[in-house]
Amino acid sequence: MATTPAAAAPAPPNPNPVPDDPPSQEVVEEEEATEPETPSSPPPPPPALTTSIEPTPSGDDESESDDSSSVSSAASSAPAPAAAGGAAERPFPAAKDLLHISFNQDYGCFAAGTKSGFRIYNCDPFREIFRRDLAAEGDGGGGGGIGVVEMLFRCNILALVGGGDNPHYPPNKVMIWDDHQSRCIGELSFRSPVRGVRLRRDRIIVVLENKIFVYNFADLKLVHQIETAPNPKGLCAVSQQPGSIVLVCPGVQKGQIRVEHYGARKTKFINAHTSRVACFALSQDGRLIATASTKGTLVRIYNAAEGNLLQEVRRGADRAEIYSLAFSNNLQYLSVSSDKGTIHVFNLKINVGSTANDKPMPAPDPEVPHISPPLSFIKGVLPKYFHSEWSVAQFRLHEGEQYIVAFGHEKNTVAVVGMDGSFYRCQFDPVNGGEMLQLECYNFLKPSDQP
Repeated sequence: MATTPAAAAPAPPNPNPVPDDPPSQEVVEEEEATEPETPSSPPPPPPALTTSIEPTPSGDDESESDDSSSVSSAASSAPAPAAAGGAAERPFPAAKDLLHISFNQDYGCFAAGTKSGFRIYNCDPFREIFRRDLAAEGDGGGGGGIGVVEMLFRCNILALVGGGDNPHYPPNKVMIWDDHQSRCIGELSFRSPVRGVRLRRDRIIVVLENKIFVYNFADLKLVHQIETAPNPKGLCAVSQQPGSIVLVCPGVQKGQIRVEHYGARKTKFINAHTSRVACFALSQDGRLIATASTKGTLVRIYNAAEGNLLQEVRRGADRAEIYSLAFSNNLQYLSVSSDKGTIHVFNLKINVGSTANDKPMPAPDPEVPHISPPLSFIKGVLPKYFHSEWSVAQFRLHEGEQYIVAFGHEKNTVAVVGMDGSFYRCQFDPVNGGEMLQLECYNFLKPSDQP
């Protein structure tokens, strides 16, 4: 078997156990599943993930039986902005070559997979960091399509999955790409197409239609596998802070999510909705979960440790497809994007509490006005949506387009990336709310790249 260049492997995980939690009405606890068998041929470890990529400018329902089959090593400038301020305007036609968009773990960058390769962008200041034209390299079957690009913060390692009509790699393989060497240094192979990949410094999570596989990053050893309901979107989220690992994925029942607390070796099931779960998000510290169903009217926030409902917010009265949910780093806000073309920001008025392993919650922002809860004596008389809270700020985009949203590193800012090739950065007023101010708008696919 080929070996990779000698390098120090990433540090092994240092679990920080979460104490046992009492079961609630909608929560079931069970011991973690037995560790699955590992591949017969252990692969070489990937190279060290310590070198950063500095941002420098540069010119329902399939049910196939899935199982991991092999792990092996493999051989070998910013575009011009549109006018800022005021309502968002469409600066360009839809980007037909775009296959995938995703933020990295701290929302400082985003990745784009295209029919000819992939590109990495910095959010603030906005600029292209680098691009790779894989179709021109000719070492992956002749195509160039990349359907999934997953960054690992800003280091040189990425996870790639082929996609589109002419994929560069087979859609059933996860390729571990080392951008310092400009080549793949390992791969994970499966019997069915890969729907999604999530990375943290010590784990690789691969999402298939009905299963999720968790690998140790240091040696690519398979450490856990999870059965899920049909999951064509590849829904999965994992905490990013060092220590205890929390993973969220669909459960096996409609409207259910599964929460794995690896430090405590516990599994919890939360019956989040009566309809199928369409989208969810996990805070970076693994303490909060936001969920939305296929109805797309309500978003619910749960405590991941106990599984109890903490808050309910209302995106709108009409049905919608929720594309993304994101928590702010200080856990004071939640952002939501949907096919209705409006980005919503909600105030989070919840107290997660603290355990021996949790950091104290940040103090409330004095600029954010307190909103009293609904009057209890009229509860049950008014329609349910009266008791859910409406967004404090909105940003209007184009209905029918797919956008993903994240909070910017600058205070009270939101970054939005669209499958039409658009990037927006806007600012919201936490006191007065209302319409957000558009700060920037870019076409991150240059006009020459458009079909």
